[in-house]
Amino acid sequence: MLDVRNCGCMDLMREYPDKYFELAIVDPPYGIGEDGSNNHTRGKLAIAKKYKPFYGNDKKPPDKNYFLELFRASKNQIIFGANHFIENINNANSSCWIVWDKDNCNNDFADCEIAWASFKTAIRKFKYRWNGMLQEDMKNKEIRIHPTQKPVALYEWLLTKYAKKGDKILDTHGGSMSIAIAAWNLGFDLTLCELDKDYFEAGKKRVEWHMKQKRLLL
Repeated sequence: MLDVRNCGCMDLMREYPDKYFELAIVDPPYGIGEDGSNNHTRGKLAIAKKYKPFYGNDKKPPDKNYFLELFRASKNQIIFGANHFIENINNANSSCWIVWDKDNCNNDFADCEIAWASFKTAIRKFKYRWNGMLQEDMKNKEIRIHPTQKPVALYEWLLTKYAKKGDKILDTHGGSMSIAIAAWNLGFDLTLCELDKDYFEAGKKRVEWHMKQKRLLL
């Protein structure tokens, strides 16, 4: 079941009791000004797309209240960009960091993205090319609709590795909703919110189109 909502993350999480979600996989603003407005000027190997700046313009990362609520509502967490705001995460020490190697050398975007994880396991790396028009799986190329969009394959890898059948998944910053496609593909229940109305509608249409295409193939 997919429950996707156009609302604020704090309002959403307050609806649920303590530890309701087995796993939260979140990609909140990093507070580094990457709102998509300059994305089209930065590609070298492939042409970068121009995006509408998203709500909040990535001016600041979530505060401690967000993380208190996230940790209250979920049992385990995977938090992208945590290297930018680790001081806001309670009990931040963890042996488990996740590295997404984007294989996108020769431009000024980051070569990797890092996620903090609450699991007591070793650091793990997922390599998947994601550089403008150049993608790891060119036969099933994804249309980019959001400046911080992540590939469906990344979320499928995370869900396969860190979640188990029957787990309820939370995403507080839905963006392009790649996680919704991955959750639907793998049969996970997902609750997701996205505050920016334009990106919410675009992400929802993307998920609906994917579900329709898959059903036509059955």
